[in-house]
Amino acid sequence: MAIPLTKIQKSASPVRTSERFAILDILRGLALLGIALANFPEFSLYTFLSAEATQAFPTARIDSVVRFLQYVFIDGKFYTLFSLLFGIGFSIIISNAIKKGANGFRIFYRRMGILTLIGFLHLMFIWSGDILMLYALLGLFLPLFRNASDRALLTWAGALLFLPILIDLFIEIRHIYPATPVVHWQHYYCAKYGITEENFAYWLRDADNYQGMFEFLIQGALVRVQEFIDGNRYFKVMGLFLIGFYIGRKRMYADLENLKPFLKQLFRAGMLIGLPYSVLYAWSAMNQHPFGLAAHSVLYCISVYPLGFAYMAGVCLFFLRKPDWKPFHLFAFSGRMALSNYIGQSLWGIAIFYGIGLELGASMGLIYVLLIATGVYIIESLFSSVWLRHFQFGLLEWIWRMLTYGKRFPLYTSGNKF
Repeated sequence: MAIPLTKIQKSASPVRTSERFAILDILRGLALLGIALANFPEFSLYTFLSAEATQAFPTARIDSVVRFLQYVFIDGKFYTLFSLLFGIGFSIIISNAIKKGANGFRIFYRRMGILTLIGFLHLMFIWSGDILMLYALLGLFLPLFRNASDRALLTWAGALLFLPILIDLFIEIRHIYPATPVVHWQHYYCAKYGITEENFAYWLRDADNYQGMFEFLIQGALVRVQEFIDGNRYFKVMGLFLIGFYIGRKRMYADLENLKPFLKQLFRAGMLIGLPYSVLYAWSAMNQHPFGLAAHSVLYCISVYPLGFAYMAGVCLFFLRKPDWKPFHLFAFSGRMALSNYIGQSLWGIAIFYGIGLELGASMGLIYVLLIATGVYIIESLFSSVWLRHFQFGLLEWIWRMLTYGKRFPLYTSGNKF
């Protein structure tokens, strides 16, 4: 039986009066597709290959074009969307916590603590590219903004999004490297396990047992910390969280029809600003930042965020025109199981590309990697659509909920017994 997308049915939840708004699930599902397209080049080990190795693939020429287009349309844009949606979700959780008083905030912090644990386990034992742990830790600061005015929220958000430019300019002028201690420890573990520049791209493909994979994950976790420091990711994510928090506070997702003029303006402005600068950003990224680190950071700011906001506005506008468009159903089902599907993408990556799986890593061009990523997303979405016809939550969402509230919730839909 199809589920109408104007508003998905109420789900059993500790917050009995809450409703799922389809647009949030659709956007979350779309963000998962973009994240798969962004992450699978690393799952496949393509990202780790030398220029000589990638040029040896028969698809090298088209891969170069695809890589450029990936920087233009994907890189940073869907993580922007995902971060905004997390901020919106946090606003809903905190709003419910405020209604419950002090006990509500204990539940909120417990929820974030459990998500931190999930992210840590994902980072250390499955895939080094985890983002959940960072999201959960930064989410702990959001209650501090619950009484801030709308203007203060947006001011803080703007300042946090702009701050990385100043940091990169300072680093460029002073010739310092904040991630040096982390790099030192990463080199230590690489030396300890025999991971070298020559075998780095092939280690996970050639490791035929989990022990070898885990050794790579240890240094990979440090690489992830280095990426957060180099990219000033915590400031960017927190800024996007606050914008999402503002959107959630105003319940803009519940009033799309009246916001149509604003959404049209946002879409046009985001495309007009973000698209041309994304082309320049892609050129800069493909050519090792020829204008310098700070200039590249500026290009990131004026390309990634506007285009990410345009994606959100564009989807909302199309949803208003065709709320029952069939692909929206798959996006919505996938989005309702976002945590399970996000971790699931990592398991698919291991199964397809690593030595303990099919050993296909470092063996194909980027175009094939992205086709596999799309196929994985479609399979997960179809599975989600079947699962949610019988169950109320994704498996990890269900476990997360029970650990948060310390009690058991039914998994099967009404009429079935668990």
